[in-house]
Amino acid sequence: MFELVLSVCILGDPSQCMERRVPDQKPMGMVSCMRRGQSMAKRWLEGRPDLTLDTWSCKAASRAEEERDDRPAPFALSEVAPGVWVHEGAVATPSPENGGDIANIGFIVGDEAVAVIDAGGSRKVGERLLDAIRRHTDKPVRWLILTHMHPDHVLGASVFREAGATLIGHARLERALSARAGTYVANNRRLIGERAWAETEVVLPDEAVDGRREIDLGDRILVLEAHPTAHTDNDLTVLDRRTGTWWVSDLVFREHTPSIDGSLIGWIEVLEEMKARQVARIVPGHGPAPLPWPEGAQPISGYLLGLASEVRTAIARGDTMMEAMEDVGGDLRGDWALFDAFHPRNVSAAFKELEWE
Repeated sequence: MFELVLSVCILGDPSQCMERRVPDQKPMGMVSCMRRGQSMAKRWLEGRPDLTLDTWSCKAASRAEEERDDRPAPFALSEVAPGVWVHEGAVATPSPENGGDIANIGFIVGDEAVAVIDAGGSRKVGERLLDAIRRHTDKPVRWLILTHMHPDHVLGASVFREAGATLIGHARLERALSARAGTYVANNRRLIGERAWAETEVVLPDEAVDGRREIDLGDRILVLEAHPTAHTDNDLTVLDRRTGTWWVSDLVFREHTPSIDGSLIGWIEVLEEMKARQVARIVPGHGPAPLPWPEGAQPISGYLLGLASEVRTAIARGDTMMEAMEDVGGDLRGDWALFDAFHPRNVSAAFKELEWE
């Protein structure tokens, strides 16, 4: 299999050049890539006036990833169960060094097709994931499942739409993404820098899940489930029936401090309901994967329950929100990374939710 790789520059500036992969819906051989390369490059650059083409080339899929000189780190994959591949993102905030590669993303291979679960925090991350898929299988990428709206999970989605995938998510995902698209673009572009950001965009899902839905990859059924408001109001999980692997995404954090963008009490309730399920393993949204179940949920459950208890105590004591943000949760720090970046926001969200209960 060969990939069309463009060397493009931002506004013609040779110091701002990078490689971008142009996916095709079907794997190409060398001859096909060489014949179609010029027209594919021209078509891809239409509507992208900020980019100019330096050169284009056709590279074997394995080399398209290996030869990039602008990649932040090796794109590691692990097969956590037969046919279930996970890339662990950095436990970090978005930066030029990680290029937005801070969430756990991956793919599941069936007998006939591939489903991708989350697309990473930039087009560049999405390209690298697609490169990795092409190195493992030539089966078509039929689905991109977006587990929720946050930018570290969705901003690479345009790559998979170009590759022919149908984008699917929670019934509330489209509204949530539409409402925050401008903010996500502005903030993440600033955080990861122009080189990593180039041609990243917010794309909306094609289909929605309200309740449960099954998709078949060829003798491999995935069960997609839309959950009530918890981490966000559009959390979706994916269960691979064949291996009992449950991709729970950001409903479970490990190492990375959790982030409340939905409902603290709703999150606690959803986790309690989930713990009754019998599965072999889970893939969390951040941190080591896989994790045992339900043991893998104990750290985040402990954090959320402790947060609720301490915020309620602060409210009963008559503390203001600012006082609570300064005082609540020091004993919850534990081994959570990025605690000072995310915990005060969680206290604020919890205070607003619990103040009038």
